[in-house]
Parts: sequence; structure tokens; C-alpha cells
Amino acid sequence: MNNHKIDIPGKDDNRQYDYSQNQSQNRAEYDYIIQLVSSGSRVIDLGCGNGSLLKKLVEEKNVIAQGIEISVSGVEACRNKGLDVLQTRIDEKLPFKNFEFDFSICNVTMQMVMYPEVLLKEMKRISRYQIISFPNFAFYKNRIDLLFNGRMPRPMLFDYKWYNTGHIHQFSISDFYELLNDVGGIKVEQLLWAKTNNTIKDYLSRTFPDLFMAIPILFLSKKDA
Repeated sequence: MNNHKIDIPGKDDNRQYDYSQNQSQNRAEYDYIIQLVSSGSRVIDLGCGNGSLLKKLVEEKNVIAQGIEISVSGVEACRNKGLDVLQTRIDEKLPFKNFEFDFSICNVTMQMVMYPEVLLKEMKRISRYQIISFPNFAFYKNRIDLLFNGRMPRPMLFDYKWYNTGHIHQFSISDFYELLNDVGGIKVEQLLWAKTNNTIKDYLSRTFPDLFMAIPILFLSKKDA
């Protein structure tokens, strides 16, 4: 008989998706995503967390909003904001019709799902435009960390460790373009990032995105849409 005791992860475990102490937030990429969305459009936020981005879209763009979130605390935080949210996974067949939405958004979440290719295919199916952002694992700080420390780089894990992060699929901008090619039927309209107002940093991000963009934002569309 195995009497080994398994410890329950604490709140500093990035796999817990606990929003009970983080009901609202304002990330740097929100304003750039909001600029891409048309006023009054139908929008779904896949992996919407505590609903902060979706709430801003409702307030600033008067969108018809739908969210999907897997964590209980995230769903509760969204509903406390008056948002319509389903609690389910986002990397499986979604309960929506083809082109039911104008825009589907997946903000810094694709690296946390088991089947990112299924998520992308579903985004293409249910919406004419897709907006995706993610931590770029090829960011220069990650490369330096791996080179000199010989371990799983931590900068784009936001200082979590390899074993207690929810990031299960680390990928770069080049990797994401490969996924787009494999899925097919999607074109890149714009590649954006949250600008720093530092001329040199912004130049490097624009010129060498896979090396210097920390959180790329891709505005996509279904081909022949």
C-alpha cells in the first residue's frame, strides 16, 4: 500500500488559475487589442480569466461579449462584472455556429492549453477575425538565461519554475507562424506589440520580432473572408 502524501499546490502555483485575489487587472496589451476590435461587434474572449479585457471591450467598444473560462474563480469574477461566461475548456469543439462572432480573442492563454492547434481551428471556424497574443519563448532574455544558466528559462515564465507553471507549450513567433501554416486558411493582417516609447527598443521589436517582442499580438483573418 502506498501511503505517500501528495501536497496540494499553494496559491503561488501558476497552474491553479485562482482569480479570487485578482478580480481585475489592466495589462499593457489590452489597449492594442481593443484598437483592433470594431465597435458594436460580436466578440468572444477564449480563456478570459477574470474578465478585465472583456469588460473594457464592452465599456469602450460596446461589443456583444461572450467569454469562456475554465477556472471557477475566473467565471465568478466575470459574472460579478455582469459578463456572459461559460465554464469549459477552449481547446475542444466549441458550442457555437460557424462565424457566430466577428472577433475571437485569445490573450496570453494559448501556451496553457493542451491542444493549441484545435483552439486555433475553432477560432477560425467561429469568427472572421482572430486576435492572439502569447509570451514569446524566443525572447532574448530567455535565450540569455538558457545560455548562461543551462536551465528552463524563467523570464517568460514570469519567474515561476518549470514545474509549477501553467505554460505547457512554450513557443516563439516563428513557431506560431508554423502552426498557422499547418492549420491553413488564415492570414496575418498585423503583428503588434505593446510599445515602450523607447525608440531603440521599439525599433528592435519591429525589426527583429522573434528576438525582441516579449508579448506579440497577432491580428489574423480567415482567408477569403
